[in-house]
Amino acid sequence: MTGRMKLTIVGCAGSFPGPDSPASCYLIEAPYEGETFRLVIDLGNGALGGLQRVIELRDINAVALSHLHADHCLDMCGFYVFRKYHPDGAFEPIPVFAPAGAGTYLSTAYGEGDGFGITEQFDFREWIEAEPLQIGPFTVTVFQVDHPVVAFAIKVSDGASTLVYSGDTGPTEVLARMVEGADVFLCEASFVESADNPPNLHLTGAEAGAYAARGDVGRLLITHIPAWTDRGEVMRDVKSTWGGFVELVTAGSVYDI
Repeated sequence: MTGRMKLTIVGCAGSFPGPDSPASCYLIEAPYEGETFRLVIDLGNGALGGLQRVIELRDINAVALSHLHADHCLDMCGFYVFRKYHPDGAFEPIPVFAPAGAGTYLSTAYGEGDGFGITEQFDFREWIEAEPLQIGPFTVTVFQVDHPVVAFAIKVSDGASTLVYSGDTGPTEVLARMVEGADVFLCEASFVESADNPPNLHLTGAEAGAYAARGDVGRLLITHIPAWTDRGEVMRDVKSTWGGFVELVTAGSVYDI
């Protein structure tokens, strides 16, 4: 690949898989030690199939989970099956960066009540807020955002460019600080301004656009739109607060960062 960080949208449907996309899953790639390093951010339900159309699953180097809702992590159970029972033999564990308790949660979701079985293939490492972490060629920093479960926005830099992923969040000043000067802001917009939206859950397109404007980001990519939501209305909301580059992402889209 080129010397740039590359983002592939594997899944971008909000809250549950839609007819045109799996739930949340994003692949970030960059050169590293003469090869390509592949970091998967979130692996929501339905995403494992789409991911196999993009790369070989055995080539994933690390996984990062923003939070432990099904639409962001549940296909880790299928990924465990791939890594444990492959005809070539079980693979060595790979690092999985996630909120506390992810190993137990996903083991239970898979059906192993002891909470430890899935850790045979995954080396779970708990996020530490605001502490830069080196994952291959990437410097990754997370900050907790506003959601019903512990959830993190994720900043990824390869030293030349920066991507900020909102994860799932309601309005929070954390995003305003994180996105300052980011080359790409990958932001959820599950809600529309015309609805009576519950607090502390998700953003509208207008709120996503406002954070992008405050941070003077290079490009705004909108994701996590539920299948029942009018994408045109989301875009109109975004443009009410943001005049820069914006796209509503689709599964399979690729961006150089």
